[in-house]
Order: sequence, then C-alpha cells, then structure tokens
Amino acid sequence: MNDNSWIKPGPAAWIYWAYNNGSNDFQIVKKYIDLAAEMKWPYNLIDWKWNEMGNGGHVHDAVQYAAEKDIRTLLWYNSSTSWNGEGAPGPLFVLNGKESRINEYRKLKEMGVSGIKVDFFNGDGHQEMNYYIDLLEDAIDHQLLINFHGATLPRGWQRTYPHMMTMEAVYGAEWYNNRPLLTNKAARHNATLPFTWNVVGPMDYTPGTFSDSQHPHITSHGHELALTILFESALQHMPDRPESYRSLPAPVRSLLSGLPTAWDETRLLAGYPGESVVLARRKGDCWYVAGINGTEEPLTLTFSPAVLAGTHETITLFSDGTDERNFTITDEASLTGFPEPIEVKCLPRGGFVAIIQ
Repeated sequence: MNDNSWIKPGPAAWIYWAYNNGSNDFQIVKKYIDLAAEMKWPYNLIDWKWNEMGNGGHVHDAVQYAAEKDIRTLLWYNSSTSWNGEGAPGPLFVLNGKESRINEYRKLKEMGVSGIKVDFFNGDGHQEMNYYIDLLEDAIDHQLLINFHGATLPRGWQRTYPHMMTMEAVYGAEWYNNRPLLTNKAARHNATLPFTWNVVGPMDYTPGTFSDSQHPHITSHGHELALTILFESALQHMPDRPESYRSLPAPVRSLLSGLPTAWDETRLLAGYPGESVVLARRKGDCWYVAGINGTEEPLTLTFSPAVLAGTHETITLFSDGTDERNFTITDEASLTGFPEPIEVKCLPRGGFVAIIQ
C-alpha cells in the first residue's frame, strides 16, 4: 500500500444507539448527516437495514446528501457467517465470495462510500480468519476503510492494513440497548478496558452517551466525555441523539467537534484496573488528559502536567458538576493558577477531561 492518503481517521455520527432500526428511514438518516456536518465530524455511519431505506429516499440519496455536506459515508454489512438465517438483516452474502465482494466494493467506490462496517462473525476458526484478511486485502484497491463488528480481537492487523480502523469485540455502549446489566457495571468495566482490551488495538466501544437509551446509564457526564479520549479508535463513533449533543455546553461541543481520533503519544499517568485510570494523549502541541472513577464512592484523581512533554501555558478542565448530568468547566485558565499536581474531585462513577496547551 504505497498511497495511504485516503486513510483518514475521525469521528463519525452513528444512528443505531438511539434508533436501532433508524437506517431504514431516510429522514432520520438525514438528521445524523446534518449532525455530522454541524459537529464537523468527517463521517456518518448508516447502519443495518439501509438496504430497506424508505420515507423519501434510498441509500444512494443518503450518500449523495452526505457528499453535498462534505460528509463521508460508511455502510453496514452482514458478514453472512453467523446470523444469516430467518430474520437476519442484509445485505446478505455479497461479501463472502471474491467475485461478488470485488463487484460490491466497486459499486461502493462508484457511489462515493468511504468504508464499511462488517458485522456478525462466526468464531475464530481458520476460515473466519482468512475471511477477515480477504475483506481487508480486496478493500485496498477500492480505498475502503474497514470496521469489524461482532468480531474477534485484533491480531495486530492494523500494522499491515492501516485501513482497518477499528474493531468491536467489546461490551460497549450498544449494550445499553440490549440488557440492563451494563448500567451498574459500566463504570468499573470502563476503568478496566484501558488496561486490557484497548491495549491490543483500536476498540469500537462507541463512547460518549449523555442521554439514555433503552436502559439508563448512571456514569456522569464527566465520565462519558472522558471515554471519547480514554478509548482509542481511529473511527470514533459518536452514539447519542442530535438533540443531546446540541444541549451540551458550548465548550463541550467545541471539544467534541475538534476531537482527535489518532494520537502522536499516549501516557498512562495513574490508575488501577477496575478502580480508576488517568491517561494522557498528545496531538501536536496539545495534551488531552482523561480520567474516570470506576468506583461507587467519590474519588480524587491526580495528575501532574510537569511530566508531559512540551511547554504548557493554559488548561481547560471539564469535571463533574453538582450531579451526574452536569459539568463544571474551568475554561482556558493559566496553569500557574493550578496547584502541582492537579487534583480533580470526581463523583461516584465520575470523571474529567483536561486540555493542556
């Protein structure tokens, strides 16, 4: 792969978390394209059932509408190796054979689609492993980004195939839809993943849920904001409703609008699996520090800007407010006004983000 200029990381608006079957509705899809444009996110993912799209338009219309707003489209596909029987969502069986796969990739390239999310894989046998590689190999000539969902853990494939942007294989925010289990376990689970799964490769958790889906979340807004930086994924799918993002304070919207998803440096500053984590990521001359409390008790998290490379002058701190659904924002304060080290008081299941420039 000599030219990889087409491989561009970035956030993506994502419809499924709030509207499980929303990709079959052109009008709802348009709302997420509008959100991506408003938030300056480069991508929009149209999820399962896009091949059934109606209510004023079809998938070609949605891709064209996105292109007019300079938004790149990602499309969902069924791998057709696991759930392909009665009731299975399509498109089905179009990626399995090489001739059919290349023909589909060619159509997508001509449509202006930038990548695909392939879902519902069946185990880790040699046939499935070969299928992953075939999907990646054939995507190169058509310049399609790949996201594996309902999949295995990555095996370092992103080093050979940098267009493999992310993989799920995680109990992520989607599970607020499926069962009530995540509600009470999310904080501790989230404080474990940076030490375990996300060390292996890019992880498609879909972080940053500020409203509720079928089952509520009880992590704080500060915690949820921190996840968008704490969890690394070259395609960072932003799952909440358009109206939820619009209701956030302007500085929070600004942070999410300019959110990097590929980093120059990462440093673990503090933490213990399942209890807490403070992680710093650098993009250019700017450090993003994210911390979360995985416990059910208030906790003070501590970090020192002095250990981060570069010359630091200002800090913007997003921390927990008076309750779980509010922020306290200290906007562009001088670092000389903060004690060394910086201590951030977190609510139970709370968190913070600090931007240091």
